[in-house]
Amino acid sequence: MLPLIEKDKAVVQALLRAGSCPRCVLRFCCVGNQASYRLSCKELFIELHKFLNDDECKSEPMENDQPLYKKIKLEDCENNDMDSDKNGTTKVPSSEHVVPDVGIRTCTVCLGVLQDLCEKDFVKKVCGKVESAGYHFSSLVFSVSLPPQLLVREHATWLLVKQEAGQQGSFLTKGDILQLKEVYKWITHPLLSEKLGVPVDAKSLFEVSVVFAHPETDGDCHFLATVCRDCFRPTKNKQSIFTRMAVVKALEKIKDDDFLEQFPYQFEAPKGSCIVQEIHCTHNSVYVAGRYNKFSRTLPQTPWVIDGERKMESSVEELIGEPLKKMFEVDNLNFSSSGREDVDVRALGNGRPFAIELLNPRRTSFLQQEIKELQQKINNSTDKIRVRDLQIVTREAIGHMKEGEEEKTKSYSALIWTEKAIERNDIDFLQNIKDLKIDQKTPLRVLHRRPLAVRTRIIHNMKVEYVDQHHFHLYLKTQAGSYVKEFVHGDFGRTKPNLGMLMNTTTDILELDVESVDVDWPPKLDE
Repeated sequence: MLPLIEKDKAVVQALLRAGSCPRCVLRFCCVGNQASYRLSCKELFIELHKFLNDDECKSEPMENDQPLYKKIKLEDCENNDMDSDKNGTTKVPSSEHVVPDVGIRTCTVCLGVLQDLCEKDFVKKVCGKVESAGYHFSSLVFSVSLPPQLLVREHATWLLVKQEAGQQGSFLTKGDILQLKEVYKWITHPLLSEKLGVPVDAKSLFEVSVVFAHPETDGDCHFLATVCRDCFRPTKNKQSIFTRMAVVKALEKIKDDDFLEQFPYQFEAPKGSCIVQEIHCTHNSVYVAGRYNKFSRTLPQTPWVIDGERKMESSVEELIGEPLKKMFEVDNLNFSSSGREDVDVRALGNGRPFAIELLNPRRTSFLQQEIKELQQKINNSTDKIRVRDLQIVTREAIGHMKEGEEEKTKSYSALIWTEKAIERNDIDFLQNIKDLKIDQKTPLRVLHRRPLAVRTRIIHNMKVEYVDQHHFHLYLKTQAGSYVKEFVHGDFGRTKPNLGMLMNTTTDILELDVESVDVDWPPKLDE
């Protein structure tokens, strides 16, 4: 027994005549009982016919030229034949039930989405795609993308229902109608969960999405562009101006009479149901963080490719990222760090904090011991880098790495050459300079990837260690973001003051090492 009342009969009859499927009939009758929708279309049509053909309400004639469902007798019916009049109108006795034909026509409202596209066979097809994709997951979220013309057809049907309800003395708003997507999920979620053996959870990080299309009726939306021009504007990332949001806005603005002039209540039954454009599986990114030391002066931080030609055989990103890609079964990743060193600069001390976003991973759950073993594997594979504190982190936690980045400090050691011969006491004065402000115009060597600007930075302190008449070691503590090489040689006067100006001689940098990056992240792990 369906939860319908006497005044729903006129609406049910109008919807069936308009070509609606049983589930759309229930939606527009505001039936909120999930179990009702999980009955098959055949069972629902039988129940609807029972409702219409009870003792108090006989079925009205329906024309044979527009049947959505063939009227046939059940095997246990007492009457043997239907009577047809000269006009081809079939009269159905009240004892008959209407059951759908095997070749049931496509619903004029949902275009088949709430018919065969939500039944067990279709869900089985979706599950097959999911299982073949090779993901490891303990729950899933199921999303559905519907063609925008369904909104137009729903609007037309709502106007029909509103008219019928008004004649019965009822008041119905568009918000009272059950959303197609909601009903679709009521039907499919239990089937998906049963087949895949995991719960369907809106908060799951693993998503299965199905994209429906119906090319036959794509033109249903086009009249809205002439009536509500300002709702449909071309955008760079969209192939069509008839997006779901644009259609919603247009339907909110258009007057009922203007809509019905273009799109009447009675529309032709489509030739077929929606097609499945895509069944796609994705998993939210997983983030891995740690610190790395770089011991090579011929290793870039990221792949070094110029004009399509690779300049170095490897990089820090690849030495760390490739093992992670294999373990998490991902195709791509994004590498970021707290600053970056040049190819000829080493990163020593506690290392430089880094984070890697692993895109669409097939595997996501690992014990910390497994991550520790992976870290050891990376360290054993090369002598160019070393990784420490490797761990899975949240996306939000990565913000700590970038938080107040320019307020952090970094320590460097450099081997300096001077054109003028020097003595020990010629460099001692540098140790007395504190919080020296320098203005750095974007260095020539990075101008191709950074905007031209003058940036003020601070050299907090310096220590010196004499080597010989033309060399000394310089130890600096600077504001993060300082260009140390340019502070030493001046970059043709683009950094002022610079070390050469302070010493009144030409200076250059022969070697540079990052000694520490003072960012307290990620958390230190017990080695």
